[in-house]
Order: sequence, then C-alpha cells, then structure tokens
Amino acid sequence: MEGHNTKRTEKIREEYVRILDFLPQGMTNLPVYRRFPVAQSVGCDYFVLLEVTPKQDANFKMQEKVYVGEGERDKVKTIKRRIKYDELTSNAKSEIEEVVESIIDEKQDYFVSFFNKAKPISLKHHQLELLPKVGKKQLMKLLEEREKKPFTSFDDIDKRVKGLPGSKKLIIDRVMEEMMDEVDHRLFVPEFGRD
Repeated sequence: MEGHNTKRTEKIREEYVRILDFLPQGMTNLPVYRRFPVAQSVGCDYFVLLEVTPKQDANFKMQEKVYVGEGERDKVKTIKRRIKYDELTSNAKSEIEEVVESIIDEKQDYFVSFFNKAKPISLKHHQLELLPKVGKKQLMKLLEEREKKPFTSFDDIDKRVKGLPGSKKLIIDRVMEEMMDEVDHRLFVPEFGRD
C-alpha cells in the first residue's frame, strides 16, 4: 500500500486477493453456454473487487488468500474483470465486511499511520473527518493526541481519544462506503475505472 490519498500514476495492481464467493458452475444469470467457473474477490492492498477465473481443477475456499500478481499463479488463470459492489453475489456481500476487517487487521500499522499522517484537504475539512462519525470535536482530540505522541495501534487510539466509536470500525466503515461508491473523496479504494 502506498501513501494515503496520493495520486497514483502507475497502474493499480493487486498482488493478492481474498475470495468472497466461488461459483464452480459460473454465474447463474448467464446462459449455460457462457457459464465458466469464476470467483469474486477483494484485493488485499487497494480493496479492488475482482472476478477471477480458476486454473483447471482449482478450487477456492471462502476468504482464502490467493496470489494474482505478475508471473506464475498457483490457482488463478486470469483476472477476468473489475466489478462493482452491486455486481457481487449475495454470498460475496455477506462475506465482505468480515474479509475487509481481516485485511485491515493484517495491515494495522498502515491504517494506524493514516491517523498519524492524515492532513487537511481544504481550509475547512480534514481527511480524518471523512471517516464516518468523526466530527470537529473528535478531529481536534485526534490531532491533539497525535501531536503529543504518534498512535501505535487501534487500541492506543481508542484509549486516548474518548468518544470515538472504535478506530478500526471507522476504517472498516469508510472502506465499505468507498467500495459501494457512496463517497466523493477517496482515502483507500480507487475509483471504479481507475486501474
């Protein structure tokens, strides 16, 4: 993962994805002759939603971490396409928040550094205010506390900034909003069509 909210000039590429749903018989909304095995997944770096096709005889487990980067892949034949949240199956939608949380847990240092490095986006607004339920009062407390000493973990943030509804939950909720395309300004998920 790179710096927060930076303009990316290189292609956005996921190295690994987590499987949200595996359809060995293909998408049922397609005619039978167009059905091929497919898995819906979420990227572990940018939370990009992708459909991937498995190699012959490959199977995926729910939430399994699978390599999709350059070079030889164990299980994935091709990245079929980037998909929107609305195109996810109901199974994928039921798994996604738990998978997003586990990705955030794995990369806790990165997301805690967001709280330490977030900056103003205009004279009146700050990146931290883009997190759900963070108002001026919480913003001031976050800035005050990080000035004293950088945050070291989600627990550290939650202990030092009273009244915050859980720092990890704020990140999860923001990532979900961005994946659902419910925001104007992005912090973690690239806009659909940017890849």
